[in-house]
Formats: sequence, C-alpha cells, structure tokens
Amino acid sequence: MAKAYWVATYRAIKNPDAMAAYAKLSRPAIEAAGGRVLARGMPAAAFELGQMERVVLIEFDSVERAKAAYASPAYQAAHDLLGDGADRDIRIVEAVD
Repeated sequence: MAKAYWVATYRAIKNPDAMAAYAKLSRPAIEAAGGRVLARGMPAAAFELGQMERVVLIEFDSVERAKAAYASPAYQAAHDLLGDGADRDIRIVEAVD
C-alpha cells in the first residue's frame, strides 16, 4: 500500500487567534491518527504559478488513513475552532511506488 500525503496551503490567515487554537489541537489529533508532519511554514522558493503561502506537508501510511484522520472527531474539533479563520486548500495525494 502506497503512502499518502496531506498537503495544506494557506492563502490567508484571517484570525490568528483561531489559527493558534486550531494548531494547538490539530497536530496532536493528526499524530494520533498516524500522521507525521514533514514540513510546515513558508516556501523557500516558488516557481511558475507558485504562491508564497504557508504550506503543511503530512505523511500517512495510506490514503485511507489520511482521510480517516481528517474525518476523526479529534481533528474535526480542531477544524471547528479554526472556522473561517483561514482560507486554505487541503489535498490528499497518493505517493508513487
């Protein structure tokens, strides 16, 4: 089974307090679901149509585990704290064997 990667990009953080509350709960929830945070922060460089926006890269053992982490009650509690405090895009992609 191929690993999977959860890729989140933040176009705007509109409410830093909500973001901080989200961050406090989201990482433990993701790690409890088997996720491993590989990278987070601003890009070192962006090319072509790339945006200089915050990126978070999380590795999971499978697409199913990544989806289950997102749907978990613990992660959804963190998600609810963020509310509309950020404009972001979250994608799950499967690794190439």
